[in-house]
Amino acid sequence: MTDKVTAEETIITPGTSSALPEGFHSLPKRQIVFTMVGVMLATLLSALDQTIVGTAMPRIIADLNGFEHYAWVVTAYMVTSTTTVPIMGKLTDLYSRKWLFFSGIVFFLFTSALCGLSQSMTQLIIFRGLQGIGAGTMMANSFTVIGDLFPPVERGKYQGFVGAMFGLASVVGPTTGGYITDNLSWHWVFFVNLPLGLVVVAVFLLFFPHVSPVGNRQQIDFAGAGTLILCVVPLLLALSWAGTRYEWGSPEVVALLGFAVLMAIVFVLIEGRASEPTMPLELFANPIFRVSVVLTFLTGVGMFGMIIFIPLFVQGALGNSATVSGNVLTPMTLAMVIGNVSSGQVLARAGGRYRIQALLGLGIMTFGTFLLVGMGLDTSNLVVSRNIAIAGFGLGITMPLFIIAVQNSVPYRLLGVSTASTQFFRSIGGTVGVSLLGTVMTNRFTTEFRGLIPQAAGNALTPDTISQMLSNPEALVSPEARDQLMNSLPSLGAAGQVQAEQFLSTMREALALSLHDVFLAGALLCACAFVIALFLKEIPLRKKHTMDSPAR
Repeated sequence: MTDKVTAEETIITPGTSSALPEGFHSLPKRQIVFTMVGVMLATLLSALDQTIVGTAMPRIIADLNGFEHYAWVVTAYMVTSTTTVPIMGKLTDLYSRKWLFFSGIVFFLFTSALCGLSQSMTQLIIFRGLQGIGAGTMMANSFTVIGDLFPPVERGKYQGFVGAMFGLASVVGPTTGGYITDNLSWHWVFFVNLPLGLVVVAVFLLFFPHVSPVGNRQQIDFAGAGTLILCVVPLLLALSWAGTRYEWGSPEVVALLGFAVLMAIVFVLIEGRASEPTMPLELFANPIFRVSVVLTFLTGVGMFGMIIFIPLFVQGALGNSATVSGNVLTPMTLAMVIGNVSSGQVLARAGGRYRIQALLGLGIMTFGTFLLVGMGLDTSNLVVSRNIAIAGFGLGITMPLFIIAVQNSVPYRLLGVSTASTQFFRSIGGTVGVSLLGTVMTNRFTTEFRGLIPQAAGNALTPDTISQMLSNPEALVSPEARDQLMNSLPSLGAAGQVQAEQFLSTMREALALSLHDVFLAGALLCACAFVIALFLKEIPLRKKHTMDSPAR
């Protein structure tokens, strides 16, 4: 059923000026539809895995006795998936998009099964790291394939549908993960990937177009890929550990950051000499690419900032349950999906004014984030939902824009690597944002708590207990931590209960004040993104696939 497309129809050759047939090589409509279904299902598969597994993690660490290695399950996946994206993006430009995408799906399913069979935390961490390679391969291809299927002027409406899969996963994933964990076992949160994955495999085998480049461009930049890995891995580890496992100025963090900077310099030197660089430096000579990656980096900070710190505010400061927190977050997710889909539709139907839409989206996101700054202990759940829905809607508007702007400004031979690089900088922005905003929160929390705690409550606790509470404000959302607090107090009857309540009240107030600074920093970064978007050059979206890069 797969239409084999000849090289003459599909390959872009530098130096020519002819256009490819509109609508990705004149594929039959039925094949385009099923290819899009496959891409959307692959995206949903990858996104669901992250949301489902997060819900099951407490049960996993209890079963495998691995509390001290909790963060590594997430870190291993994040590091490998982020590192894989730009490398696979380049390889898709050199080799068959179909078979790299397909191999990523199969490898993801294989490693999902290994994760489900894990009998120790060490095994799970290793297999999650391997699973991240498959996920990164899928992420590198999803939006690139849309660039293959449709010319720039049409891509927005289809990218919105793919982006909506992330929103759908964030809505149904936690509930599904909780149900599976409670009624089957945590092993099935990984095994559940297999039936959906087999459907995706079948769709890809039957309908995904097979397009292979010709010529002498199949030279893999091993040195560039190696130094990129040696740069990104220590960078992500340093950002993940700084302020939590180690202090920012600790030898471990400083050494990792220093090594990452050194490898970044070596990477640039290698890329300047490579015949087929992993991340071509010519991309950074493109002003649209430069501005777009900065904007995706900053919106990545904002997106992950909301996802990580809003639940902490709802549960820790307002004292709500995890279920209520999920309900409060749902409007944000739905608003992001609506913004994403509607933005893509408007972009495709209103002449491709991506700069105006970017300013509109960033303006709404900035306004919504500033609303978060005004929240306090007396804020209702409805107001929180309203504020994050506004910010989420603005973020959703921006999500399809920058990839399309980049794809429209580069030659087709760089479609894969430019798309993947944009996604790569969004992931890096999220990691940097969570780390830096977490440090802002911790520093303010410590200062406010020590200034607010009543003397009687402070005297009733040991210094070690107070230090432990200060180092982890998330103890407010943990019943186990509250029980530990009660057990730490002397047997003072009603007086002891009063002191415990005073202590918790002080923690909530200090947490709310510290998150005020987090949201203020996020709002200022969003405002900076709005200003930077003023410099985003807008060129008309092309109506056909062209071989040459448009004038910039």
